[in-house]
Amino acid sequence: MESVQEFTQWKKEMAKYSKADIKKSIWQLVNTIIPFVLLWGCAYISLTVSIWLSLALIVPAAGFLIRIFIIFHDCCHQAFFRNKKANEIVGTLTGILTFFPFGQWKNEHSIHHATSGNLSRRGIGDIWTLTTEEYAALPFHKRLGYRLYRNPFILFGLGPIYLFLFAYRMNRKEAKQKERWNTYLTNIGLLALMALLGWTLGWQEVLLIQGAILYLSGAGGIWLFYVQHQFETTYYEHADQWDYISAAVHGSSYYKLPPILQWITGNIGFHHVHHLMPQAPNYYLQRIHESHASLKNVPVVAMRSSLQALRYRLWDEKSKRYVGLEMK
Repeated sequence: MESVQEFTQWKKEMAKYSKADIKKSIWQLVNTIIPFVLLWGCAYISLTVSIWLSLALIVPAAGFLIRIFIIFHDCCHQAFFRNKKANEIVGTLTGILTFFPFGQWKNEHSIHHATSGNLSRRGIGDIWTLTTEEYAALPFHKRLGYRLYRNPFILFGLGPIYLFLFAYRMNRKEAKQKERWNTYLTNIGLLALMALLGWTLGWQEVLLIQGAILYLSGAGGIWLFYVQHQFETTYYEHADQWDYISAAVHGSSYYKLPPILQWITGNIGFHHVHHLMPQAPNYYLQRIHESHASLKNVPVVAMRSSLQALRYRLWDEKSKRYVGLEMK
């Protein structure tokens, strides 16, 4: 996208993909939630045979929970259904399944979309990122804190536990009443669901299966979010030079995944498209990607090359690149 005018014209042409198709949305609910429930049940039954068989079923179940999260994510953008109330209801229910309160996550994520790549507006809904100069100016204890936060064992190892058990169980200070009540409703729903499962199936079994599924899906979800903005030549500018189109096209990658992983992750690999058109449901993202030549020339991250993101810790404003801590 070379200009605002070109972007505006393109969005008009893509308008047909910014409206949800009720049949596609319902089918996605069916082909996502039913397999998840079946895999969960089979993993539970398999505990009487072999814990390794159960763990083998937990892995794809975690994949389907990520796919449920994508539905939740679309509902937060009012993209999964045309009706606002339908998005709120399904978003709240899938939020209970994924342990995320609909109202809180929706509001934080909208800030992420409005500020992604803006050096002047970091801190909400994104990965903590410092520039090389900011890091150098920090006292030792704060640099240590940043190093620990950016350590993969902390970010992807303890990150899911923190998100599920602490971060999204409490309201933000800025939260309004509707958001607060939605968080309370989500927490009550979670307690009721876990109590019912624990009472009928056994607490140890439920905690083992649900905990493992939640942990694996959480680590996978954090990785997806991380790698699609943390690549070497991503986009960062201060507010006076930042613009939405450049942040979407150059600051969000196309994470090229094998077909099965692209399907299980709800096409979120077309992240540049999602940032350009957040109102488009996930099942249209690939079509939109293929609609314009410039979208095919966005930063591409493959599975192997995506591992390089683990060494990127600081943004170097001079070279306009991510660098490691050792290169500061």
